[in-house]
Amino acid sequence: MSAQIDPDVVDLKVLAAWMDGQGLPGGPLEDVRPLSGGTQNVLVRLRRGGREYVLRRGPKHLRARTNDVLRREARVLTALDGTDVPAPRVIAACTDEQVMHGAVFYLMTPVEGFNATTELPALHAGDPAVRHRMGLEAARALAALGAVDHEAVGLGDFGRPEGFLERQVSRWLSELDSYSALEGYPGPQIPGLAEVAGWLERNRPLHWRPGIMHGDYHLANLMFRYDGPQVAAIVDWEMCTIGDPLLDLGWLLATWPDERDGSAQIAGPLGLAGGLPSPAELVAAYAERPEAVAGRDLTAIDWYTVLACFKLGIVLEGTHARACAGKAPRETGDLLHSITLALFDRARRIIAS
Repeated sequence: MSAQIDPDVVDLKVLAAWMDGQGLPGGPLEDVRPLSGGTQNVLVRLRRGGREYVLRRGPKHLRARTNDVLRREARVLTALDGTDVPAPRVIAACTDEQVMHGAVFYLMTPVEGFNATTELPALHAGDPAVRHRMGLEAARALAALGAVDHEAVGLGDFGRPEGFLERQVSRWLSELDSYSALEGYPGPQIPGLAEVAGWLERNRPLHWRPGIMHGDYHLANLMFRYDGPQVAAIVDWEMCTIGDPLLDLGWLLATWPDERDGSAQIAGPLGLAGGLPSPAELVAAYAERPEAVAGRDLTAIDWYTVLACFKLGIVLEGTHARACAGKAPRETGDLLHSITLALFDRARRIIAS
């Protein structure tokens, strides 16, 4: 047992009884410890009956949609179980929020890996060829997800793929408009906002094929293996849906370290170490998987990258707006606003090229 675990967040007696009801190995809960990560959700690692688990649930003070998000995550990860997508595997999920103090939770397999935006082991830090391969493996892991037939794995009713691309620009402009309700926010001061939005509407791909989207695919949401460049797992599936998987690839490209705009620093040790593949090499690595590109127009990848810059920039601007209203730290808001400006600058460079 561990005194570090708040019983109001994870009640270990309740957990043990629930695990018994799931037919999981019994015995005392051992080596119970919280895990840190780039998420507000709670992660707790534990061992019972010789088996290792990681429990995932929402934060202590649940947000309005937290439980629904956890249910969606658990469903998608369960559907991926028979695929070669590198992701944690769900062992058991408790979708009944009455069991654990109002919180949905699930148990998944632990990931043995590291986050390259926060640390870089000696093997990876010392060899640019390994770092180059890490980038290619990030694209290949995403292609494995893009290759999954969402209907075949039971996700035919998950998400609203109809009109997905058509509603993106208006959806996110509405989100940006909503920030003006925050007192103290002067409104979006984003050069190129109208230019980028107009270009996206005029150049939207006419044909695309729906599939599973991670929704926030970038280096910080990947765990790499300690013994090589492969992706151990794609993590943090909070934004998963059924949409256009090429937007995930665009998201990877939109957030890819580039010395011209300071994004290499944001990517932490891996970005600063350099040696990473070019965006064109990432696209080529993704295209190695025929099932991922069938029915999808990779020649339109610039459009998806610009859309990712547009969407992510607006999401980050929300924190800047809340900071202006005194609802978030000002330094955090200023930092994220600077990233928004860099994303729109990257979008305009892509459009110009």
